[in-house]
Amino acid sequence: MQLAPLLPIIYRLLQPTFPNCLWHGDRTSKAIALTFDDGPHPQYTPQVLEVLDHYNITASFFWLGACVNRSPEIAKAISDRGHWIGLHGYDHRSFPMLSATALKESLEKTQIAIYNACNLLPEKVRDVRPPNGLFTPKILDLFQQWQYRPVMWSVVPEDWVRPGVIKVVQRVQKQVQNGSLIVLHDGVCGGQDVAATIKILIPQLLQQGYKFVTIDALWQQL
Repeated sequence: MQLAPLLPIIYRLLQPTFPNCLWHGDRTSKAIALTFDDGPHPQYTPQVLEVLDHYNITASFFWLGACVNRSPEIAKAISDRGHWIGLHGYDHRSFPMLSATALKESLEKTQIAIYNACNLLPEKVRDVRPPNGLFTPKILDLFQQWQYRPVMWSVVPEDWVRPGVIKVVQRVQKQVQNGSLIVLHDGVCGGQDVAATIKILIPQLLQQGYKFVTIDALWQQL
């Protein structure tokens, strides 16, 4: 069963329960964030970068440390263009399944991989999106203790199951509103379609008056 129809409902339930997570930006502003999880990927991420370059869009990427280590030159190309970088764990293991020690190690290993590839200091890469959006109150407490910022989402079109480019675009258009935080994937699951998706989606959203900003900009609005 596809989760896409349920995700907006789940969002409405979770967002007020965990207000210290970033779920969306200012609802009075046309600023929205386009974000990508699970990269960088040697084939799919450069295709995404080409589209972003074409439209002069700044996006945010939540990286897996193992993928950064495999494709450091692509990571650097993304960072050099001023896109915002966040953490998605080292290897996509579910955070609730990790001990506190293993979770901290996963995040720090990813920060080290990003530093080695992009020369971004660990204290500059503090936004964390848990794989599959799974976390516990204890994990949020650890994030606060370790000075990480938890980032979630408000528009999740479930592109990782590859329902088709047009379907993903339709789902985003149905859910997008002021301050939206959109999640797409440029990794192994879903990355095959992501460039084609944003090639359609970005000009549509621009025509509707939306402005693309980074995750950091959404934090600053709150």
